Amino acid sequence: MKTLIIDENHANQRIDKYLKKLLCQAPEQMIYKMLRKKDVKVNGIRVKENYILKENDEVSLFLYEDRFLEYTKPQTIYELKIEFDVLYEDDKILIVNKPAGLLIHEDINEDMNTLSNQVLTYLYQKGEYNPYESLGFVPGPVHRLDRNTSGIVIFGKTMRALQDLNEMMKKRHCIEKTYLTICKGHMKSQELIGYMKKESDQSLVKVVSKNTPNALMMHTLVENIKSNQNYSLLRVKLITGRTHQIRVHLASVGHPVIGDSKYGDFELNKVIKKDYHLNHQFLHAYQIQFIKPIGCLKYLQDKKIICPLPFLLEKIKREIFNENQL
Repeated sequence: MKTLIIDENHANQRIDKYLKKLLCQAPEQMIYKMLRKKDVKVNGIRVKENYILKENDEVSLFLYEDRFLEYTKPQTIYELKIEFDVLYEDDKILIVNKPAGLLIHEDINEDMNTLSNQVLTYLYQKGEYNPYESLGFVPGPVHRLDRNTSGIVIFGKTMRALQDLNEMMKKRHCIEKTYLTICKGHMKSQELIGYMKKESDQSLVKVVSKNTPNALMMHTLVENIKSNQNYSLLRVKLITGRTHQIRVHLASVGHPVIGDSKYGDFELNKVIKKDYHLNHQFLHAYQIQFIKPIGCLKYLQDKKIICPLPFLLEKIKREIFNENQL
């Protein structure tokens, strides 16, 4: 029998979710079979799969030690080059600047060099994360940026912080996210409300009518910072957080993001690439502010994190709008 004591990194979650992370190499059906057959007990008592673990609970698993080790293969830590910059860090959260071109999570083309794995490398090197001691808990991001969008990404370093951050993201008005972008044409400051739906391959979305089955509302606030005859520099705030929301929403009203290969003006993109050597969309997660932090993160009230434009995007902005050079 294997006995485990629940610490703060594993409390406040369902027992079945905890076991799936802990016994990450075990078949899911085996975990539920263990729960049904009373092979899992908490404080000596059989519990159902929806039992919420509390700190200092004693979890007993009727597994031999060799089988337990087989099922709890730890998270792999790779020796990766750290490509992100740390914008803010404390013992609960890590906020980083992701460069364009770096995936947050693995996909079919890249399963090692991701932002998430680089963060694990960073925390491991600092001695703040050890997969052999974490028993299934892995620090992780609470939101996404497209591969070729640069800027702010928030990571939770503890289970409680991850749970509170995820709840704040769901409530929408707890964390305010602001982006900088340059779009085609002169776009006025305005509030955009529309509806989108993912295409079957999940890599594209399209704007649809409100009554379309499975349509999701998009709510975007656009502030014009400056414009010239051909382009506008925009400060964009997301009220909802849909896939490719800024890119598809701006394109839907005739002001696509420059450099956007999926929703942009393809002829304009050729000019942008030739003149400014930009191979991806000009979109940068510029600022976050904690408006209504909850739980263990209440101390972040009104905390604002700003991430300046990367060198290339700043250079392009200055050239397009005839600003003083760097």
